Amino acid sequence: MFLFVAFGLDETMKNVNQSCLTEIVLLGFSDFQSMRELIFCLALIFYVMALVGNGLILFLICLSPTLHTPMYFFLWNLSFLEIGYTSSISPKMLVNLLSEKQTISFWGCGCQMCFFLLFGVTECCLLCAMAYDRYVAICKPLQYPYIMNFRECATLAATSWTIGISLGLGHSISIFTLPFCGSNRISHFFCDLMPVLRLASTNTYKNEVAIAVLTVVVDLTPFLLILVSYILIIFTILRMPVAKNRRKAFSTCSSHITVVFIFYGTVIFTYIRPNSEYSVDTNRFLALLYTVVTPSLNPIIYSLRNKEIKAAFMKLVSKKQSF
Repeated sequence: MFLFVAFGLDETMKNVNQSCLTEIVLLGFSDFQSMRELIFCLALIFYVMALVGNGLILFLICLSPTLHTPMYFFLWNLSFLEIGYTSSISPKMLVNLLSEKQTISFWGCGCQMCFFLLFGVTECCLLCAMAYDRYVAICKPLQYPYIMNFRECATLAATSWTIGISLGLGHSISIFTLPFCGSNRISHFFCDLMPVLRLASTNTYKNEVAIAVLTVVVDLTPFLLILVSYILIIFTILRMPVAKNRRKAFSTCSSHITVVFIFYGTVIFTYIRPNSEYSVDTNRFLALLYTVVTPSLNPIIYSLRNKEIKAAFMKLVSKKQSF
């Protein structure tokens, strides 16, 4: 998969000879010189938390047969996505926080944008697939093993990845084949779509329309589908006669709902609202939340309220101690 992405990017960069720029200057933290060390420490802590937390979930799901179910299959994919998502941004950001020369190569900028879009779009689609899994589990429990079989789960995951790869490559190629011969400075800490597009030395109307369509389709459509799924789930739960069953059903959805609202809340607030409504500093703060902080919180959210994850972890620890 990633070889395919790398090949696509390589083909793209063969066509950027028309661009005069060789590097991009990232001015995201230029206004916070006195706080750069503090921001570095906090960002490093959250990045390590994201790697360790999501890595542990990947490890536990692989080793624990009790976690080989559709819900944890999707959670495994989500944890892998979170590692890739934050790793596409955090390492370069951390380096630039300690460096006087806060730059990224033109090729590196294209790669960063592509993988940021790839993992971000895939996560949007995967969260929608996870909501469908919870809908079937609660609203159609008797049919659940037949509907959410391995083939169906693999198809939903593969579709999410295919959409992410297609849109990530497509938008990156369409932007980085434009001529760039003017300013090379952007007021951001990574190569986001609009800040980079503003550097192009040509009319970018078609690209802006494509980005607007991407935002609506990838952000709003899955979010609305998730919303509809949970409305149906709530109606089903409220009709359950036994209070214990209602609590159990709510508990199986609570982690996913929390992750959805944290992820979509920051992303939609950043990309859907009018650009003139908030300052550049607000945009950078929101970007820090959804690229650095959110990936570190997801493992905590899923492990704190999940007895099966806790049990798998304790079983692993007890095995280690027995040796």
